[in-house]
Amino acid sequence: MSTTQDISPNPWQEQSRVRAVQKRTVRVLSAAQIVGGVGVGVSVSVGPLLAESVARSETYAGLARTATTVGAAAVGIPLALMAQRRGRRTSLGTGWLMAAAGGALLVVSAVYRSIPVLIMGMLLFGVGSATNQQSRYAAADLAVPQQRAQALSVVLWSTTIGSVIGPNLAGPGAAVASALHLPRLAGAFVLATVCTAAASALLWGLLRPDPLALSRRFQDTEECLEEGATSPTSRVDTLPQGKEPRTGALRAGVRHLRRTPLAAFAFVTVVVAHTVMAAVMTMTPVTMSEHGDGLTVVGVTISGHLLGMYAFSPLVGRLSDRIGHLPTIVAGQAVFLVAAALSGMSHGSVGMMMAGMFLLGLGWSFSLVAGSALLSETTPAGLRPGVQGTTDTAMNIVAALGAGLAGPLMGWAGFGVLNAVAAVLVLPVLAFWALLVRAR
Repeated sequence: MSTTQDISPNPWQEQSRVRAVQKRTVRVLSAAQIVGGVGVGVSVSVGPLLAESVARSETYAGLARTATTVGAAAVGIPLALMAQRRGRRTSLGTGWLMAAAGGALLVVSAVYRSIPVLIMGMLLFGVGSATNQQSRYAAADLAVPQQRAQALSVVLWSTTIGSVIGPNLAGPGAAVASALHLPRLAGAFVLATVCTAAASALLWGLLRPDPLALSRRFQDTEECLEEGATSPTSRVDTLPQGKEPRTGALRAGVRHLRRTPLAAFAFVTVVVAHTVMAAVMTMTPVTMSEHGDGLTVVGVTISGHLLGMYAFSPLVGRLSDRIGHLPTIVAGQAVFLVAAALSGMSHGSVGMMMAGMFLLGLGWSFSLVAGSALLSETTPAGLRPGVQGTTDTAMNIVAALGAGLAGPLMGWAGFGVLNAVAAVLVLPVLAFWALLVRAR
């Protein structure tokens, strides 16, 4: 007679398989992030300038960023639910494909100077930002808990290459535009469309087996071995086979955020960090252009900012796993305050602006890596997809409001006041942290 042990996979073999798939998953995600990051980087530096050129208004520079962020916010929860139902490959591959469609529309908007097409293109292109953000969760699906921050930070780091290249494609894009007889700024989005489509193709073709589906079958293999289980099937899906997540799961996730102070703190950290970064970064190319800085200088400045966002994320992830997520988050808020002081008092100084923008990105890295890891750590496995999607949606909605208000605020009071407001936004995170420390 066959026993359960006879027909069940060897737990050591399953552990080895999960680790091998995790390594492959991180490599594929990293490759897609590099290619797709080029497209996202183009939108950061050239997007506001394209919007200002099409609409002939400084206000529309902020509206462009708002539309991109709204697009990212609109698909945060749908992408999470798509991942829950059909896996990360379908969710992320579809997201990058929608971004490619948005890039094509932006080229059309430049040709015909159409504001509605511009806004629609920015909305769809924003899906690329949401896809970029949710890739970090895919990297953590199969990671052991003690290395979760480091795993998601590696995928964030891989965005560095594309993000540094992307903002500097204005020059090559102009050459492409000239060859295709397009407006000068449209050429960069031709390149962005190609890059985001390539990222989609990479994920559709190579992200196999799907990390989320495999994590449901063999999650917590290490714990199974420690407990002496004969098979990882003792820790299989929290959802029955064939069952799909419902909106009730999202409501349960929101209740969890309300009832769990540490999870709520992680939520607030991620939302505030993304808002501060989006508001200041949106208007940086515009204010530098007003001071007479050329596209090359603007591109280098934004590249430095993106370098701060992504290049040091593996070190940030390792630091967060070692000293704790809370101290890492607090350090990020301190970096934000220094960044706001430097950028706000730059008064046309390229050096101070570059330093401030680099630190703005670094503060975002500290906050997002540690905040995302803390959110996963304090949320039960069955609620994570809904909570992750809710967090990404909230951070993009609030950031969209911040970016939309940044243009009128800078037009009314200047870039210095915009940075002062950004510094004030950091204070609730520090106040929340103080309450947690007192409660402990």
